[in-house]
Amino acid sequence: MTRDAAALPEPQLIRFERWLEARSGRRFASYDALWQWSVDELENFWQAVWEYFDLASPTPHRCVLAERCMPGAQWFPGAQVNYAQQVLRHADAAHAAGHPAIVWTDEPGLARGELRQLDWPALRRQVGLLAARLQALGVQRGDRVAALLSNRPETMVAFLACASLGAVWSVCSPDMGPVAVLDRWRQIGPVALIACDGYRHGGQAHDRRALVAQLQASLPSLKLRVDVDVLGLSTEALPVDCPRFAFSALVSDAPLPGEADAPAPLAPAWLPFDHPLWIVYSSGTTGLPKPIVHGHGGVVLEALKMGGLHNDLGPSAQTGDRFHWYSSTGWIMWNSQVAGLLSGTTVCLFDGSPACPANGHSGAPDWSTLWRFAGLASCTFFGAGAAFYAACLKAGVAPQQMADLHRLRAVGSTGSPLAPECYEWIWQQLPKPGGRPIWISCISGGTDFAGAFLAGTPALPVVAGEMQCRCLGAAVQAFSEPDAQGRGRPLIDEVGELVCTAPMPSMPLYFWGDQPPGPQGRRLYDSYFDTYPGVWRHGDWLRLVPHPDMGATGAIIYGRSDATINRHGIRMGTAELYRAVEAEPEVLDSLVVDLEYLGRPSFMPLFVVLREGLALDEPLVARLKAGIRQALSPRHVPDVVLQVPAVPRTLSGKKMELPVKKLLLGEAAEKVLNPDAMANADAVGWFVAYARQRAG
Repeated sequence: MTRDAAALPEPQLIRFERWLEARSGRRFASYDALWQWSVDELENFWQAVWEYFDLASPTPHRCVLAERCMPGAQWFPGAQVNYAQQVLRHADAAHAAGHPAIVWTDEPGLARGELRQLDWPALRRQVGLLAARLQALGVQRGDRVAALLSNRPETMVAFLACASLGAVWSVCSPDMGPVAVLDRWRQIGPVALIACDGYRHGGQAHDRRALVAQLQASLPSLKLRVDVDVLGLSTEALPVDCPRFAFSALVSDAPLPGEADAPAPLAPAWLPFDHPLWIVYSSGTTGLPKPIVHGHGGVVLEALKMGGLHNDLGPSAQTGDRFHWYSSTGWIMWNSQVAGLLSGTTVCLFDGSPACPANGHSGAPDWSTLWRFAGLASCTFFGAGAAFYAACLKAGVAPQQMADLHRLRAVGSTGSPLAPECYEWIWQQLPKPGGRPIWISCISGGTDFAGAFLAGTPALPVVAGEMQCRCLGAAVQAFSEPDAQGRGRPLIDEVGELVCTAPMPSMPLYFWGDQPPGPQGRRLYDSYFDTYPGVWRHGDWLRLVPHPDMGATGAIIYGRSDATINRHGIRMGTAELYRAVEAEPEVLDSLVVDLEYLGRPSFMPLFVVLREGLALDEPLVARLKAGIRQALSPRHVPDVVLQVPAVPRTLSGKKMELPVKKLLLGEAAEKVLNPDAMANADAVGWFVAYARQRAG
């Protein structure tokens, strides 16, 4: 049955509960009761997820969880899986029912009203051919493959081909600068680079051939380059230090030079449950970005649970679902978008700006862009960052006047808290499936574990300003400050640190290059477990809101509890920005904080200390912003640049980012700035005065 406004089928979560009852006799009086069981009996819950989604393995697992510990939990030892195998198992049924794997367009295509598609047999053949040829060209199991690609079908094909043969995927968005990209890829030593010639955004074409040449020259581990033609630019002048091939040739049935015939498509290899799938990057406030390694099995399980039981997405062959979540490839939501294929759901891709000017080249942003795409693609689930909905509200967008959205039944939001007025705007401006306000699924999780801690379900009411529930299998609590033994106290209806007290299958296997190697690495431990030993600290402020009448506990995120920059859903460490800023000869020191406010856009000021006798002027501000845009991305350009006498530092010389952030968010100076712990206590006065000015 196809989901539309006339008939909303029973949520998959309710069907899962009935399946549990039939299988084990368990019944749950409320969602909270189900959640409590899922975290108390982790092994039984994740075994139920395995069986409910009918995962396959040629060998049985010896147990579900070898030891309930963090870090280092070992899940489903003995089982073999493959992300690509789970995707492609749906090909025949979905194709027979007339549903494509991917529908997509870009800015020029949307302007023409053109929607393209890749059907399931073509996806299977392209993935198999590319995997076979990469293997023949020397890419082996465990090798890293780096991709500089935007949100297009070629990116998904390339990822699935790497997963199929057991290579390890790492993608960066082509709008990122060379510093940001190389800080990531130099750590992992990729053997192959799959790169586009450029991308289009906001009506403009951006040539990235110079960046590709710089990457190739700076990565001596590369043995192969694959070129993806997006803008039609010649790549003949690029370095030829290693063999290079056109992506279109590698996925073609036509033989390559030296091939008598095209190879037979490679079937996905069965891999150990914890075989590395991809490397994604999350940043702290010092040092290089952390290369986080996730495994095939954990990601598959978490994605199926999240997509099916929380986002209520099903196989298109049964539901007609079409899933879109607007994202760049540099955001973990790209990984969430491709994960729709794991359940046989048609995914809908848009490659371009969410507010491409109406004339395609210049002028005011047009925030109807994605709604017009959603109508063209017949999306049933539409997701975007919270800032997108705020922009639509402020711009006075009326989506249903711009597009036919009659099939839309759910709206997703993440990246930052969704303001209550945005809930109201969504309910007023979007369709009412079955005569009811459209379901809003706000989620919060992260790159760190490729999943969500907090989410929703259509089986529960929605309260404006809140996420509906803690995710099944995620032992989430709000903790007080740690006591002398490092223990936190669970808080209800109070703001505390978001923690997870039990392991999840998609938590990192390890950080690439960590010491000692593996799950006991120091960087991994310091990132998540040094505050509350044995408990995952995520770095968000959380309040859990009890709703006894609903049988559920809602949640509100109040922003980051650390100093990581989270701009438009893209996390970036401050250290990367400092490298770009302090490369300017005039700048002696700098400090940046990202001030996130519930219900308001974030505000990111950059404070700079200049050489003696120099004053901050417009040309220098322009140079600083251009340097950040070039080295990192346009998203990370500060809202304002201010000159300060000095940057507050600890006795050990660390920049006091988090105390300054708390001060500017309204905390009293005496609570967050201890002069005895500072190397330069006299630096505080300027920031205290600035905080008062902003408060006024």
